Amino acid sequence: MKVIVPAAGFGSRLRPHTYLTPKVLLPVAGKPILEHIIDQAVEWGCDRFTIIHGHLRGQIEAFFERRFDLKVDFRVQEDQLGLGHAVLNGIEPGDEELLIILGDTIIQVDLKPVIERGVTSIGVKEVADPRKLGVVVLKDGRVTRLVEKPKQPPSNLAIVGVYYIRDAQMLRRAIEEIVARGVTVKGEYQITDALQLLVEWGEPVATFPVEGWFDCGKPETLLETNRYLLERSGGAMEGAVTKEAVIIPPVVVGPGTVIERAVVGPYVSLGRDGAVREAVVKNCIIGDRVIIERAMLEGSLVGSRCEVRGQMRSINIGASSCIST
Repeated sequence: MKVIVPAAGFGSRLRPHTYLTPKVLLPVAGKPILEHIIDQAVEWGCDRFTIIHGHLRGQIEAFFERRFDLKVDFRVQEDQLGLGHAVLNGIEPGDEELLIILGDTIIQVDLKPVIERGVTSIGVKEVADPRKLGVVVLKDGRVTRLVEKPKQPPSNLAIVGVYYIRDAQMLRRAIEEIVARGVTVKGEYQITDALQLLVEWGEPVATFPVEGWFDCGKPETLLETNRYLLERSGGAMEGAVTKEAVIIPPVVVGPGTVIERAVVGPYVSLGRDGAVREAVVKNCIIGDRVIIERAMLEGSLVGSRCEVRGQMRSINIGASSCIST
């Protein structure tokens, strides 16, 4: 089965990190967001991937060349015209059924039963305030209405960013129809409006619950996702070097990183070839080749190739930075 992963966004809410790194390649629990998505889709039996990229797209292509032996097609979304526009770029004439998974969304669900059922289905989760999300209304287990970012939500069932599409060509026609009509939300063509057309055309559309839903689009949600995934995996220390260190799991530490006279954890992801000396680090995501000395960090994001010395605070610094006192 084919998977379309829209990953062309600039990731403005995660700046400064996304100035130099695509959002989908930011690390969480020891590996890039995109790698979590791909690994999960492969477990569901998916073997073809179309990556819709744009911002820093060369890094995304190089990432797949290094890490995966998969059939991957890349499509460029030059203009950010919405999720519907991105998906339209990814649907080919021969496509039949497909999955769509947003590139900044990690979910904990088994999609095999959904795929086997063979009914167009949308992942949903009940939330307190869905006004910034797509919303679905159900009747007798079937979707009767979909609304994108409603000011007055007709339900609390929010769309979480994963879709099983029974008929890719029907979805393509629906997206082309909303583009022809000029149907947009804040200037963007939304897949929610295309799915509403499918409902109006008589296509059965169902939902499936997603309890574990992690939007990695903001620093606080990225850290939350890191904590959740580390708790599930238990972390790993393969290749790390410790000297008079206290490790409080779960943590994941990349190969070549030295932890000396320091306390690390819980909920810490440390990249490779770095050093933590005479420091305390907890609830943080730290990139590759980072040096942390005489510091106390909590709830922090630190990009690759950074140096942090003498800090006792929560920080959010991008790659190749130096902060010291």
